[in-house]
Amino acid sequence: MISHGKNIKIFAANSNPKLAAEIAEKLNVSLGESNVGLFSDGEIFVNIGETVRGSDVFVVQSTSAPVNDNLMEMLIMIDAFKRASAGRITAVMPYFGYARQDRKAKARDPISAKLVADLIAEAGADRVLTMDLHAAQIQGFFNIPVDHLLGVPILAPYFIEKFKDSMDDIVVVSPDFGSVTRARNFAQKLNVPIAIIDKRRPKPNVSEVMNIIGEIKGKKVILVDDMIDTAGTIVHAAEALVERGATEVYACCTHPVLSGPAIERLENSPIKELVCLNTIELPKEKIMKKTKILSVAPIFAEAIERIYEDVSVSPLFT
Repeated sequence: MISHGKNIKIFAANSNPKLAAEIAEKLNVSLGESNVGLFSDGEIFVNIGETVRGSDVFVVQSTSAPVNDNLMEMLIMIDAFKRASAGRITAVMPYFGYARQDRKAKARDPISAKLVADLIAEAGADRVLTMDLHAAQIQGFFNIPVDHLLGVPILAPYFIEKFKDSMDDIVVVSPDFGSVTRARNFAQKLNVPIAIIDKRRPKPNVSEVMNIIGEIKGKKVILVDDMIDTAGTIVHAAEALVERGATEVYACCTHPVLSGPAIERLENSPIKELVCLNTIELPKEKIMKKTKILSVAPIFAEAIERIYEDVSVSPLFT
C-alpha cells in the first residue's frame, strides 16, 4: 500500500487499458481520468481530467500495433503531463516497439530504437519502465533511467507447476542464438537442460532451421523467445523438433505480437500450447484454444510502487 509523499497517478492511453486498470487495482488507486482520441483529420488529442501538479505520474502504453499511433499517443500524453507540472513522469512500456531496429544491419539503415528513445526523453519522460527489450543494450540508448523487467520470472513458475511430476522429460530450447541467454535463465529456474536451434534468416520474417544443438529426442520441449511476430521462426523450430524426435512442443514468449499469418501458422503447427504475457492486448480473434495468457500486472505494480517509494527495483529482475 502506497502511503507517503506526493500523489501517485496511473494513466492509460489506448493500447492496453485493461492492463493499466489491473495495475492500478493492484496498487489500490483509481485509474486517472483521461481521454485520448482523434480529430476528424486523424490528429491525436489528449484531455487530462484531473490535476497532476506535483504528482508522480505513470503512463501505461505499449507501442504495439498500430505502432505509430500508440507511440504518438504516449508522446503527446507525456507532453500534456509535463506542461501540467507533473512532479515526475514515468513511461510504463510493457512492450517497446521499434526494439528490433537497434543497429545498422546494412548500409544506410536507421537505428530507429535510438530515435524512439530520444523522442520519449524529449517529450518529457523522467524514466522508463519496460519488459524484455529485444536487445538489452537498448537501455543505453536512453539518457534517462530505464528499469528493465524480465518475463522469465513469470513464465517459469507456470511450467514448473505444469510439469512438476515429469520435469526429467523437459528440455528448454532456444529458437536461435540470440535467445540463448534467456533460454538458459529459463532452464536454470526449471533445473533442466537446454538445446539451441541453429537457423539462418535469408530475408526479414523468413527463417530456416539448419541444425539442433543438444539432445531433444523423446523429450517434451519448451521453446522460449522474447516475442512471436509472424510465428515463422517458432513454427519452423517446432516442426524441426518434432521431426528430430521431440514428443511434445510448447512455446512461450513475453510479447505476443502475432502479426500477418501468425495465427494460421500457430493453429496448424505441432505446438501444443502457447503461453504468453499480456504486455500486448490481444483481440479475441488472435486468442486460440491453445493460448494461455499470464498477467504482468503484479510485477509492474510492484515495480511502480518501488519507483514511487524510491527503493531498489533490482529484486524484481530475478
